[in-house]
Amino acid sequence: MKQISIKTEDGVAPAYEFGSGPSVLFFIDGIGMRPAMHELGERLAAGGYHVLMPDVFWRMGAYTAHDPKTLFSDPAVQKDWFSRVMTTSTPDKMMRDTKAYLEHLPGKVGITGYCMGGRLSITAAGTYPERIAAAAAYHPGGLATDDPGSPHLLAAKIKAKVYVGAARDDQHFDDAQQQRLRQALDAAHVDNKVEKYDALHGWVPSDTPVHDEAATERHWTTLLDLFGKTLK
Repeated sequence: MKQISIKTEDGVAPAYEFGSGPSVLFFIDGIGMRPAMHELGERLAAGGYHVLMPDVFWRMGAYTAHDPKTLFSDPAVQKDWFSRVMTTSTPDKMMRDTKAYLEHLPGKVGITGYCMGGRLSITAAGTYPERIAAAAAYHPGGLATDDPGSPHLLAAKIKAKVYVGAARDDQHFDDAQQQRLRQALDAAHVDNKVEKYDALHGWVPSDTPVHDEAATERHWTTLLDLFGKTLK
């Protein structure tokens, strides 16, 4: 793992690089940069990929990510953290940054994202279609809403192969949203798969209270299969 800095239009974003091979952009979850994210980057790199993991929350300045167990259980901590995230790290700003991240990576790029990073992954696929060959999203939220910035509205621009692993009982990406996303991608002739896991929102990172080992291993199988077919 190597820490680097990436100059974006708005400032300098710290980022981490792992491994070598085909390019992968890794969007972290909404909890922030922390060892559990690095673990995922290391494992993906071990599959034969060059992984770039930017800290998408760099506009907040220096911070220490909360213990996910506290963040999930303490309403005051949750409100404070996500209010800071939503005021500093809006989707349009993060997509502007993504241009710089992609310029740092050679060739066609695969993207994976978790939680809010999953939404960024699908949004990036529709924003920079010429660069992105594959886009994955795990326990994402808000992929097919009535919001004018909803990722499903970009379906006609997406050229990537798309995989979405939804969480069960997830109010942020419920059955209606899943169906709406499938319909939008199918109508745009995007090669896609949207399926539900028997695990709760946030199951992949090892430090969350809902971490599910079996579902996480299934996630690795689908992610490496996606990138293996599109990047190698």
